[in-house]
Amino acid sequence: MDDTRVAASYVRLLFEHMAALGRANELGEPPAATESFVALKRWRALLERARELDPGTKATFTLRLARGIAPRHFGLVGFAALACGTLADALQRLERHHRAIYDVNLAQVRPCAQGLCIEWGVERGRPGALVDETAIAALMQLTREFTGRPVRAVAVDFVNPRPADVRPYQEFFGGPVRFGQPTTRVVLASQDLALPLRGADAALLALLDAQAERLLQDVAAISGPLAVWRQALVGLIRSGRTQVGDLANSLQMSPRSLQRRLTEQGLSFQVLLGQTRQQLADAYLRDANVELAEVALLLGYSEQSAFTRAFRQWTGLAPLQWRKQHST
Repeated sequence: MDDTRVAASYVRLLFEHMAALGRANELGEPPAATESFVALKRWRALLERARELDPGTKATFTLRLARGIAPRHFGLVGFAALACGTLADALQRLERHHRAIYDVNLAQVRPCAQGLCIEWGVERGRPGALVDETAIAALMQLTREFTGRPVRAVAVDFVNPRPADVRPYQEFFGGPVRFGQPTTRVVLASQDLALPLRGADAALLALLDAQAERLLQDVAAISGPLAVWRQALVGLIRSGRTQVGDLANSLQMSPRSLQRRLTEQGLSFQVLLGQTRQQLADAYLRDANVELAEVALLLGYSEQSAFTRAFRQWTGLAPLQWRKQHST
């Protein structure tokens, strides 16, 4: 697990928690503004140190810490998830991009008899109770932040040994909590998945709208159906939907009809998608405040490496090289 990591924005939650207790200076240096990730080993050590410094009950430290979670602690992924329509959509987006936040064991989101199951195995190792409990409690708290409702878990499982008292966990999660299980998982009820989100973050939407507007201005110079398709695609990329069926649905036509129309214009869906992504990438990369990992997420890539490969194909340059050449 030496190469695993968590988002620096997520680690800042811990420093904010300790600052509220007046003990942040005793924890050490927070992640630098230039850091996007923190090694898991360091994160675990910070949690252990903070638990010792926290004057509250040690058994419930992770639960108290998680109560301070906000979308900003999940970085751009958290803000983008908040821009979704329902809790189910937000959770699917978090699952697609979870490696940008918590690069330990892979998350699987799947329907189950009780609703939706979010599950983590142990393929890459066991990070320990402090890491696991903070992550799962934070995710549960985030569902409440997203919806503004007291969402309760149908069930929660942990791979770690059972603590002496499970009642604080049951009270926090709102349902039965088991320990010593084969996997870590959270089950949410079907009716909660349809809950609307309380509203998107204004700062993120301003960023997305400004960048998208630049592309739409370019699109306005294009006549015919291509302009309509590209305008629709800008919004879909923004929401993480980058399949031909997504565009067809938004245009109220079948995927086959859309493919035929694209062929008539001498295009394929992948070419149209690539061209649109490249134009958006140019706009995002000109903004020095947007990190490369965030650009990848804004363009619907699950990993920065996939974006880097695509950008090299478009321009012959790595995104960082392109940014340096076009910085003002």
